Amino acid sequence: MHNLKIFFLLIFIALFAITGCEESWDNLLSDQEQTENDDDSGTVNSEDFTESLETALDANCTNHEDLTDYIDSNTEAINIVLSQDNTSVNNSGVTVNANTITITNAGVYKISGTLSDGQVVIDTEDQETVWLLLNGVDISNSTTAPLYVENAEKTVILMVDGTENKFSDPSNYVYPDTETDEPNATIFSKDDLTIFGNGSLIVDANYNDAITSKDGLILKNGNITITSVDDGIRGKDYLIIQDGSYNIDAGGDGLKSDNDSDSTKGYIYIESGNFDISADGDAISAETDVLIADGDFNITSGGGSSHSVSSSVSAKGIKGVVNVIINGESFVISSADDAIHSNGNIAVNGGQFSISSGDDGIHADQALTINDGEIDVSKSYEGIESTVITINGGNIYLVASDDGLNVAGGSDGSGNGGWPGGGGPGGGSGSNSNYYLYMNGGFVGIVATGDGVDVNGNITMTGGKIIVHGPTSSANGALDYDLSYKMNGGLLAAAGSSGMAQAPGTNSSQYSLLINFRSTNNAGTIFHIQNSSGANVLTFEPQKRYNSVAFSSSLLTKGETFTVYTGGSSSGTPNLGYYEDGSYTAGTKVTSFTVSSTVTKITI
Repeated sequence: MHNLKIFFLLIFIALFAITGCEESWDNLLSDQEQTENDDDSGTVNSEDFTESLETALDANCTNHEDLTDYIDSNTEAINIVLSQDNTSVNNSGVTVNANTITITNAGVYKISGTLSDGQVVIDTEDQETVWLLLNGVDISNSTTAPLYVENAEKTVILMVDGTENKFSDPSNYVYPDTETDEPNATIFSKDDLTIFGNGSLIVDANYNDAITSKDGLILKNGNITITSVDDGIRGKDYLIIQDGSYNIDAGGDGLKSDNDSDSTKGYIYIESGNFDISADGDAISAETDVLIADGDFNITSGGGSSHSVSSSVSAKGIKGVVNVIINGESFVISSADDAIHSNGNIAVNGGQFSISSGDDGIHADQALTINDGEIDVSKSYEGIESTVITINGGNIYLVASDDGLNVAGGSDGSGNGGWPGGGGPGGGSGSNSNYYLYMNGGFVGIVATGDGVDVNGNITMTGGKIIVHGPTSSANGALDYDLSYKMNGGLLAAAGSSGMAQAPGTNSSQYSLLINFRSTNNAGTIFHIQNSSGANVLTFEPQKRYNSVAFSSSLLTKGETFTVYTGGSSSGTPNLGYYEDGSYTAGTKVTSFTVSSTVTKITI
């Protein structure tokens, strides 16, 4: 448990060390500060982290945003009216050379009009901001980027209310020499860039990226539509999106931050917004952290879950190389690769997730924590996978062609296009005492072709419910752990094959049952247990054929006699086959047993 404490401390330090959004993190902090249970039902209190978090916030909460950036569209401005071969402007801070308009002084510029083969360049040595008020602009270029921030302290683009603004570039750029490779995006900035406003921005990127800043990029709001042969929106140092509507069709990554030379940069923070992203690569990709406070996301990566990608291609829905931390709100993800992925750690604090994946639903190389949320993984190779998995709450439904919950070490190498590569399924790791599943609350329902719960180490369960359907093959088990399973609370009902069937360990404080059948029960055949008074203890309707059931509940009490039935019916409403209400109409009585030891094993 000491290692788990260190992990949560580090993930918080990493989160707050790289963001410039102190006020925005208040909700993340309050939701994320949960208590964790160790093997002896002790707790890790959130107070353990308070001092380190405050220190990290004070020392590292910076970015280029200033409230004075967000001027009104009626602010007094220098007018630039674009017209083919006849652009008009009357200011010494602007030069016009054919259809190239160069802004050389800081200030406010309102631009309108059309250029079919032109460019706006910002090149100023001033240590002040340049504002561009786009007031109905349509600029295309046949040789280079139509909007190029070559040098500026900071550039702020305002899309004037009710206007539509378009930029498009060619499929090939013409550079002055072989040493030059910039600009390389339709809207390209070498320096900090901010975009906002209630107008719309349409970018058609035919050469490379659509919108790129080589420093930081902030999108406050707006209605932005992008079609790009490579990345959609890229902020090298960071990409911060506060609100807005984004429709992105990208041949590379959708949203990206990729500074790999500074551990405090290369992050994405999304405060809110509506996102419709289709990307051949990753839909959202950060070299360090992806941090999502809110928003509605409709994501397709790599062509979706029905497509295959090579091992050299990363086609994940959401990827943060160091951490992914999500608060909410709504996520629909269809991914050829992992739907949510980190080479480090993942924390899910809430939200609604509808996931279909060609590989893992949610994968973290190091540790994965779910505190809350509605998570529905309708298709996956492995549903949820990490070296350490902690579930404190939420409702989780997993359909997996291999394992439902998989606790194993190493990088993800299973299914379609595991990145950065690894061994066989689950990364090819063996048993290890540092591999842990902590189940402290919530509901987990699993339909698996491989193991339902596969832990190459230890399980500690103190609360919540785990319901498992499958497997049917004797080479797998509904429950498969290598070292220990301490069942100290909660409920487990796992139906599957008997070849590798396991029950929780004898070092548990709660009693368990493992019953194996000599003949196979058909899918849909209810498995029912009642106590000596006839009260319901378990009514469970497996979705697959089964000849083994592992069960544990606080209702199993020492010295009491219980009766097992198969078949029959229930008037209740099942939650993935588990009935918490209704009355049971008896089927066939198969056996009775009296609880006398921690684990009762029966073969009938």
